[in-house]
Amino acid sequence: MSSSSVPDGKKLVRSPSGLRMVPESGAFHSPFSLEEPQWVPDKECSRCMQCDTKFDFIRRKHHCRRCGRCFCDKCCSKKLPLPRMCFVDPVRQCSACSLASQREAEFYEKQLKVLLGGGTFIVTLGTSDKTETMTCRLSNNHRYLFLDGESHFEVELTRISSIQVLTEGSSPGEEEVHTYTSLMESQCLYEGAGARASGLLVQYKPMGSQDSQTLRLDTAPDHKGAAQWLAAMHKAAKLLYESRD
Repeated sequence: MSSSSVPDGKKLVRSPSGLRMVPESGAFHSPFSLEEPQWVPDKECSRCMQCDTKFDFIRRKHHCRRCGRCFCDKCCSKKLPLPRMCFVDPVRQCSACSLASQREAEFYEKQLKVLLGGGTFIVTLGTSDKTETMTCRLSNNHRYLFLDGESHFEVELTRISSIQVLTEGSSPGEEEVHTYTSLMESQCLYEGAGARASGLLVQYKPMGSQDSQTLRLDTAPDHKGAAQWLAAMHKAAKLLYESRD
């Protein structure tokens, strides 16, 4: 691959797991990214860590690029994209990790584009009575929420302490308000599946401050794209939670 094909601000690196496209500076890693795992040393692995098959000259050992554990070919045969580790090509993964990567594929193929495109919301900052109609979108490096209207401000995703989903007819403090940790298996953000999301309540700490700030986003009645953006943000929140776990 020629240097001209490398996007600005990124570089190609080769690791034992494969070729990766990573930011020039580690400070600009996506909050959705995962670190490459340390491989289980070959000398410590004489059997497949899933089916317990003994390795020999015929049954070779393979390392899963997502978890770093050691498997036989049967238990680690799938090669799938792994965008959370910035691999350029599909890489070998074990059965459990391949399922996780398949679940995440929709986020990278669909929801991420929705987040980058943005949605229109009625925004309330803190306890202020003042509201402003703003477009909220994810920055290209996935590190910030940009809010643009008559004014502009940003929220760094790594400084968000909680995200609550507001459903129709709910208000902060009621049972219908869910944190993303309690929505791991919920489908409430989608039409026709129970309560429908009507906004977000975000708790975060602004840069240079240890005091939490509240940001509320309510869907504007005439902007249908906001519901899709909320559904995509729900997926993003799940990934952020899993990355911190």
